[in-house]
Amino acid sequence: MNWFTTEKIDSDTYIISEYRHWEETHCYLLIGTEKCLLIDTGLGICDISEEISRLTDKHITAVATHIHWDHIGGHKYYPDFYAHSEELDWLDGKFPLSSETIKEMVCDRCDLPENYEVDTYEMFQGKPSKVLSDGDEIDIGGRVIKVLHTPGHSPGHMCFWEKNRGYLFTGDLVYLDTCIL
Repeated sequence: MNWFTTEKIDSDTYIISEYRHWEETHCYLLIGTEKCLLIDTGLGICDISEEISRLTDKHITAVATHIHWDHIGGHKYYPDFYAHSEELDWLDGKFPLSSETIKEMVCDRCDLPENYEVDTYEMFQGKPSKVLSDGDEIDIGGRVIKVLHTPGHSPGHMCFWEKNRGYLFTGDLVYLDTCIL
């Protein structure tokens, strides 16, 4: 059974989902004429870059709607990534939950891949190539994505608005069920 499920929204926009984990993280690949933007990268349990490479060979810039383990795990495959200024400390070892708690949440109601050892799980840490603020725009060539700072679920939560297509990528700002902060 595959870890990722990929769905095509239009000719150059995809949803890559992790349905085997209770968080059911959804990542979005936006393909521009110059490069691609990958909004969220999932848990990092399986290599999202393998899935992405089936869809494009263009340069990928990753961005997280927020710095929670289930949205930044695959950032380890993308050294070019952006983050909001309010959550930079979380990328530098100061996340408010312990490593043990995060590992428990990774395992909770999860159909982990065969032979996966949760003790090897580490929350992504790193320094972004760009720090984002409300109103910034990300131009990937033929597609301009506007950053909307939407704190609440986390201090640096962001949504991404693509006006020309009418797409709003919301992360955990909009949630189908009960959201655990």
